[in-house]
Amino acid sequence: MTDSAAPQTLKHLAAQVNTDKKADKAAPLIIGIVAGEVSGDSLGADFMRQMNNLRNDIVWVGVGGAKMQAQGLQSIFPLSRLAVMGLVEVMSQLSDLFKARRELLAAFKAANIDWFVGIDAPDFNLRVAKKLKPKDIFCVQYVSPSIWAWRESRIHGIKAATDLVLCLFPFELPVYERHNHPAICVGHPLLRTLDHSLIDKPINQLRSELVWHNNGLQQFFIERFHDVSQMICVMPGSRRGEITAILPLMLDGIQKLILLDPKLCFIIPTVDQNHQYIVQDVIDKRSEQLRAAIVVVYDDSLPNFSQQAMAASDMVMLASGTATLEAMLLERPMVVIYRLNQLTYQIAKRLVKVPYVALPNILADRAIIPELIQEQASGDSICRTVMRVLQPRAYKEQLDDLIATKQALQQQSNHDPAASVVEQYFTQHQT
Repeated sequence: MTDSAAPQTLKHLAAQVNTDKKADKAAPLIIGIVAGEVSGDSLGADFMRQMNNLRNDIVWVGVGGAKMQAQGLQSIFPLSRLAVMGLVEVMSQLSDLFKARRELLAAFKAANIDWFVGIDAPDFNLRVAKKLKPKDIFCVQYVSPSIWAWRESRIHGIKAATDLVLCLFPFELPVYERHNHPAICVGHPLLRTLDHSLIDKPINQLRSELVWHNNGLQQFFIERFHDVSQMICVMPGSRRGEITAILPLMLDGIQKLILLDPKLCFIIPTVDQNHQYIVQDVIDKRSEQLRAAIVVVYDDSLPNFSQQAMAASDMVMLASGTATLEAMLLERPMVVIYRLNQLTYQIAKRLVKVPYVALPNILADRAIIPELIQEQASGDSICRTVMRVLQPRAYKEQLDDLIATKQALQQQSNHDPAASVVEQYFTQHQT
């Protein structure tokens, strides 16, 4: 079946799952689903919505947040019980995580689930799936572990635990092809959820709308009047460790940039008010000239505030992560700045086999955006690199590369998650 299979055909296939041939009647489809982190709640809810459009009698049981519960999930316990990050935190909660897994498996057995879908959180979900697959439960992992980057040997555990892996990026597929395991690229959710008006509107209009919506930005720009040459969005990461390690380096670069161009201005959008206080505290220790060039803003009335700030800026300075994908999809040139603990970096350097850290470079398989990592991330190199990217020829060259990479990603990410699962199920169960 092709990607363009008619919705009615997919509905027919979905309706055939659990058909009682004697009664010629479809029994309810019972799906166990677990989002082990807050970020998986939206992904899980989107998948559930797609499946509910194919069948109206699905029973959902597992773990998820408010968005998944709104789609009909009967959550066994709060998602926060599984959302434990960091080695020390995980170790301290290990006994409860084991207990949670036992409770989950008992609930799945009582519900007599037909399918299991693990949303991200592979350390937890793959262990659950490994217990379920031998019982003839169809198991799906939605979001691939990073075996494309390091520890490819984990593929054997994934094969033992799953019938299908739904990948977010096309570069994740070759490892599954090498090991003959079903995997489909369904694309990153940002490809579906990004507000296209942030790309279509002129940058001056986006900037005006953003400024007039936020009091902090109004005050900042009123004081500067029209005395702005370029606006740069700065995103040092959302974790305290990232902010303390990366923001000072960025500020060193900004200090040198405003000496070359005093009309540059910098906006730092934050994920919450606490994040805003942390960032502002670092900036307040710097010179008055530097403080005057930067505005730190948070706006809880706009759920995509950071995306709006990026779209309204001429370019972005940022730490590595999903924000690099957002900037690429928003078609904004960028410079990536990142520094890890030296020991962590040396270990990662030996384990990770990809030469880049930024998603646009990994997707393009070449350095289309500058990466200033470890010792390269100095004030001087940041200043030189940003000024080089702002030059019209270099700016256009990176922009063209970003748009081409974005278009290639869109073309390779046209599989519907629910349709992919339904089709794979019937591929494996054809008689």
